Amino acid sequence: MTTTYVLDGRQIRTLEDFWRVIGETINGPGGYFGRNLDAFADCLSGGFGAPDDHEYVVEWCDHQVSRQHLGYPETARQLEIRLSRCHPTNRPSVLADLGAARDGRGSTVFDWLVKMFDDRAPGVLRLQ
Repeated sequence: MTTTYVLDGRQIRTLEDFWRVIGETINGPGGYFGRNLDAFADCLSGGFGAPDDHEYVVEWCDHQVSRQHLGYPETARQLEIRLSRCHPTNRPSVLADLGAARDGRGSTVFDWLVKMFDDRAPGVLRLQ
């Protein structure tokens, strides 16, 4: 039997909101399903926080609302955070991505999340 987890896109306005909403949706109040992209990838691949012993799908309802909020302004904000924490050798790449986001170009936070689903758990995400 396949379990369906439903994300309410109206509750997702920042990347931090996404971590909270998906964690609680899959693992209950205070639940964990990654709190950064690497941890999220691990969860999608069956690591800590992943649903136990069954198949699942994630329906992201009102995903267009999330897509708007997780667009270029939120992407620039996340890249500024990344820039403040990254290794000096990664700074040029992060700066280039930050410049693109500020110009309304490149991948957005929403795109990052959808790609992670597609890469690590193909077929699990359903955008509604």
